Amino acid sequence: MKVVAFERSQQGTSASRRLRNSGKMPGVVYGAGTEPKLIELDHNTLYYAMHKEAFHSSILDLEISGVTEKVLLRDVQYHPFRRLVLHVDFQRVDEKKKITVKVPLHYINQEISPAVRLGGGVIMHVLNEIEATCFPSNLPEFIEVDLTNFELNQSLHAKNIKLPSGVELTPHSEQENPVIVSATLPADTVSDNVGESLKSNIPVA
Repeated sequence: MKVVAFERSQQGTSASRRLRNSGKMPGVVYGAGTEPKLIELDHNTLYYAMHKEAFHSSILDLEISGVTEKVLLRDVQYHPFRRLVLHVDFQRVDEKKKITVKVPLHYINQEISPAVRLGGGVIMHVLNEIEATCFPSNLPEFIEVDLTNFELNQSLHAKNIKLPSGVELTPHSEQENPVIVSATLPADTVSDNVGESLKSNIPVA
């Protein structure tokens, strides 16, 4: 995906306010051993681009005054209640170095899984993205999680995901292998079952 930006020389609260009033927004691009560069972008163009999932998890082509760089979107600051992007950060990408990125999870075939089709269960998406490490050329836009054989009361952990070639999970000491999805009975069904069980244990006078 391509993003067009222009260099900016002014910074600070007043300069940013004037920029936003003109329909633009401030940003910065940094990394890859070069100096950070202040940029400005068309607000509406970027705002609607951010509605696309791939914009947040793909290598972007950032064109600044005619020169294109490979970057990742690293941070977005939103207005607390207005539909307004206040600032964006892009990080330059070195094709020879691995990057760590949050990759979206796409759950497929859950409606035909035994948990739903036979067990009447509910699929709970505990995580909608995972953190992965890879070279930029191997970065996937998303990772599919196939639930065709998912059973009731089953849980799937991060390490059970089939990852694309060249992609590995980013290890975390606190939560090395978290649950990403589980299948349980609806709460009202569980309550009904408990109620029936209690009734069956009441002695008949």
